[in-house]
Amino acid sequence: MKLKKVLMAATACAALFSPMGASAEAVTKIGLAVPNLQADFFNQIKLGVENYAKEKGIEVIVVDAKNDTATQVSQVQDLMTQGIDAFIYIPAGAAAAAVPTRLAREAGIPVINVDRFPEGEPGDTFIGGEGVNSSYQVCSEIIKRAGGSGKMVIIHGQKGTTPEIDRTEGCMKAISENTGVQLVDQQWTERWSADEGFAITQNMLTANPDITMIFGQADGIAMGAAKAVDVANLSDKVVIGGYDGDGSALEYLAKCEGPFVVTATQSTRRMGVLAVDSAIAVAAGEEVPASQVSEAVLTTCENAAEFVANHP
Repeated sequence: MKLKKVLMAATACAALFSPMGASAEAVTKIGLAVPNLQADFFNQIKLGVENYAKEKGIEVIVVDAKNDTATQVSQVQDLMTQGIDAFIYIPAGAAAAAVPTRLAREAGIPVINVDRFPEGEPGDTFIGGEGVNSSYQVCSEIIKRAGGSGKMVIIHGQKGTTPEIDRTEGCMKAISENTGVQLVDQQWTERWSADEGFAITQNMLTANPDITMIFGQADGIAMGAAKAVDVANLSDKVVIGGYDGDGSALEYLAKCEGPFVVTATQSTRRMGVLAVDSAIAVAAGEEVPASQVSEAVLTTCENAAEFVANHP
């Protein structure tokens, strides 16, 4: 899909769910809790929130949990004392993910969940990317490029989080459709990071030196895996897929060289815009959809440059 079509689709999605009659006057301060600002994915959402909120004259207070759930709960408790009018929340992990939503609800503050769903304690709306079908597409592409058979491994994100669950389901579907593919190992990360991707891949290659396919459930993981494959001099034998459409990953793909060949680009900044619009709507007493999900776009060497130039 061409970038123009993607942006048109994102705009149409925003128009469908935007609070056309709502005013930003009821919302002057928003709290934004993110898991880890070292990750480009969360930074892109943050930029989407901050830039759009600035246009609306809304202050944004950002707290970074650095991937620690207890820290995030404490940060959100503090946010509740700072006079915020709405709360945009990305859980730092599956454990205790419901607590911040509950705290905000008890304070009568609208809650907008982004990317990760706090089980048992939903906010007023959930905004995220569709993870099952797009990860199915990524893994199908990896398998196709590897010739339809061979040994495959999955390096997961943080266990039990919404994207980890969805991306596992999609990839497992692709594997089940290809009887020549053998899933020989799976390991989980805590931070979805390149360092973890590198270390885990090195261990996997030691145990299974004839691996031909790797699915890293985030671009950071995939980039780390690609480095490990390069170090092992296996770049011409291993095909790697990632997920998210991080800036550095898109630049890598646009060069059309190396083992990392495919990802799924999410509309991260659009998520931030939609989160602010939804916060304004809920604060104004308007109805918003329980779930607002956008498609990720399969991205390879052929179309990566479009997203480098203009990330949705």
